[in-house]
Order: sequence, then C-alpha cells, then structure tokens
Amino acid sequence: MFIVFFFIFGAILGSFINCLVYRLKEEKSMLGRSFCPKCKHTLGFFDLFPLLSYIFLGAKCRYCKQKINIQYLLVELFTGFIFAFGYWFYFVHKLWFTDNILFLIFYLIINVFLIIIFIYDLKYYLVLDVIVWPAIIIAFFFNFLILKVDLLSLLIAGVVGVLFFGLQFVVSKGKWIGGGDILIGLLIGFIVGWPSILLVIFIAYILGSIIGLILLSIKKRKWSSKVPFGPFLVFSVWLVMLFGNIIWDWYLIKILGF
Repeated sequence: MFIVFFFIFGAILGSFINCLVYRLKEEKSMLGRSFCPKCKHTLGFFDLFPLLSYIFLGAKCRYCKQKINIQYLLVELFTGFIFAFGYWFYFVHKLWFTDNILFLIFYLIINVFLIIIFIYDLKYYLVLDVIVWPAIIIAFFFNFLILKVDLLSLLIAGVVGVLFFGLQFVVSKGKWIGGGDILIGLLIGFIVGWPSILLVIFIAYILGSIIGLILLSIKKRKWSSKVPFGPFLVFSVWLVMLFGNIIWDWYLIKILGF
C-alpha cells in the first residue's frame, strides 16, 4: 500500500519537475496556472493528472491537438519509480529502523534535484547554478548535521570531485567537459563521501563509454558530437547511494581477491 503511495507521490513530483524544467528554460515564473507549451492554453483539472492525462488524452493536447512530448510521461514514470524503489529499499529490503527514515528523506530530496539536473543537461547541455547550488548545500548539511557523516570524508570527496573535473576543464579549455560538471563533482562528493566518489566517477565513465559506442554504432552520433556527461554522473550517484557497499564488496572480493 505504501509503495503505491510513494509511486503516486513521485509521479506528482515528476509532473512538477517537467513544469520546472520548461519554465527554467523559458525563464518564466513558477507562479500561475499550467498551460500547453505549444498553444499556451491554460490546462484544466483533468489535463493535469500525472500519467493518466497523457494516456487518456492520447498523448495530445486537448485544445490544439498537438502531440505531447513523451518526456512528460517518462519523467513522471521514472520519478514515481525512484520514490517507490527508495521506500522499498529502506523499509522493506532493510526493514524498519529510525535511521532509515532519515536516509529515505535524504534520498528523496536529493533525487528530485538529481532528476532535474539529469533532464536539463540531457536536453539543453547545461547545468543550472540555481539548481545545483541548493543541492550542494542540502547534501553537505544533511549528511554532516543529520546523518552524521564524517566531515573529513565529505571535504575530501568534494575536493576530489572539483579537482577531477576542474583539471579536465582547464587542460581541454572547456572542450572535454563543461563548467557545470565541476559543480556536479562537488555535489557528488557531498552526496556519497569518500571513497565512494571514486566509484561514481568510474561507473559514470564506463556507462558513458558504452552508450557513446552504441550511439556511434547506430550512427546517432559522430566522434565530434557532444554528449552531456551529467546524466551519466547522476545515474551513477543513484546506483552508488543504494548499492555502493555491494559494488565495493564485489570489486574487492571478486576482482582484487581480498
């Protein structure tokens, strides 16, 4: 029952995220009624149900009959899944403990920011300061003050993240990565701490290489094409937040033989 509630709650937030991404790009205020991005008609009550409205409207605006971008459905589904999976992981898989409430709260809050970063970077090849800086502040203070993560671990991870991407930015003069990736490096460090940031970076580059080769093989990209790296980092953070200990144990035992 609760897992359904978390899925619905996540889908509702996914709808909000879609709206936020659009209005940030168009530099519009978040105040005011929702509207169709194509015909600008104000949307009614039955146009705004997460998932259901997209399906029952046949993926078309009720008013102008233009197609609704499938992004709206996918983001609502994905955010619902992220929230439902978080509940399952912290309260079904790990059983019920008071500390898990705090971990779940942090997981939910930080993933809202990560999903926004993921979508915006994927669509527009840009990481917004107005999104990433609040996420950095929340990650640091929540981990340090509430989850009691070691301060030195957070600071080392933050410095490693900044230096790793900062050096690439300087050496390539901004050709390999964007300046926003440096901020994401700081954010990652404050989310997962040391040494887990190394695991995030490693997984992100493996995923990026695999996806890049796939896109090249199906001729969706050229060698000179830009590919946003933020989405790979965001997905890797999510993996490490949940399965970091399992991945470390597998690596140390299976690969290194410890």
